[in-house]
Amino acid sequence: MNLFTRPALARAGAATLLTAGLVAVGAPAQAADQADLALIPVSSQIAKGVTEAKAKPFKFTVDNTRGAVDARNVTVKVDARKVKQKKVGFFAPEGCQVQEAAVYSCLLGDLTAGTSEDFGIPLFSTGTRGAAGTLVVTISADTTDPNLEDNTVEVDLTVTKPGYDLVTWAQDVYADVVVDGDEESETGLRPVRPGETAPLDWAVYNGGSRRATGLFYGIVLPAGVSFAELPENCVQEDFLGTARAFCEDLSVLIKPGQFYTDVVRVKVSEEATQPVLRVGEIFAYGLDGLLEGEPEEEPQPVREAQRRTFVEADDSDNQAVFDVFVDLTAPTQGPTTSPTASPTVPPAAGGGGGGEGGLPVTGVQAGLIGGVGGSVLLVGGALLLLARRRRVLLVTPADEKTVN
Repeated sequence: MNLFTRPALARAGAATLLTAGLVAVGAPAQAADQADLALIPVSSQIAKGVTEAKAKPFKFTVDNTRGAVDARNVTVKVDARKVKQKKVGFFAPEGCQVQEAAVYSCLLGDLTAGTSEDFGIPLFSTGTRGAAGTLVVTISADTTDPNLEDNTVEVDLTVTKPGYDLVTWAQDVYADVVVDGDEESETGLRPVRPGETAPLDWAVYNGGSRRATGLFYGIVLPAGVSFAELPENCVQEDFLGTARAFCEDLSVLIKPGQFYTDVVRVKVSEEATQPVLRVGEIFAYGLDGLLEGEPEEEPQPVREAQRRTFVEADDSDNQAVFDVFVDLTAPTQGPTTSPTASPTVPPAAGGGGGGEGGLPVTGVQAGLIGGVGGSVLLVGGALLLLARRRRVLLVTPADEKTVN
């Protein structure tokens, strides 16, 4: 699903609602006909200078991993009356219902038991740095929820100094996913059969006010899934039964409102016995904040004076998670031999176009830091040797008229 989104990920509010899974938390649902939802804030800050046309998707997660019942017609209500509008601006994405000044609601849709939806509320900078008030967000559903205490969160907003702000996104893996940086109009997708390969649709969006030079990203697949194709600037390893890849692009330049992606395909094991394999993760960081040395920018390298301005405004939303859906109803077909499709992106010309939808994750989790951090150190030297320039897909958002 893609609620809160526009036709292309990099348009205003476009990285606003994307779908993903989440690590299970809490206890099972208390009754067979109940879905125990929880709302988890992810993002925490906005870079000074972010424009309305290139608004940041301020991320939250709706979690339904504590029960075995699908949540029906999940709705997100946004209350921005406590937000200091002289510092932070907002707008209701197309397709959402404005209830009163600074209050609107959007239909997220159904949320399958055992999964979660991440969504982003488009926010932008309107003034100086500092505390910017409080954003109140509430979720509800037609399905009975035995615990409403964790369905509302209040997030204190902060405007930081100008800097880049990477936001990652990944779509759940299905056999017929369209690799286009969003999930718009993708309904009735077919799960992947055991032994079959499928594309991973993912993107790293810059929701900040400065360009990011150089990119390091990693992909961790669920157990029972392996890589069928990776960019040439990646190294991969098997760690405790899971496939992991670490990649870098030293020469990429991602401006505010642009996003980066490359071709990744995965394969489901022929021995897969579960309908959903989880959890897969993808994370990304600007190289200037991760590795020593100056990231390259063509036609000339970044100067030290420039490098000091490249600050990650909010690294809590640099991670996204995804699940791999498996078709166990048909006989195993073995590996597919269909040609690999390259990513395509819809034009970023004006015009709105709502959609249904969802987004990813609970920030930089301790498990990610502990499990992946060691591997980053181990593969760092190898990654430095992978400095060849990779194909990068950059989409510049068009200015759009929105309503505060």
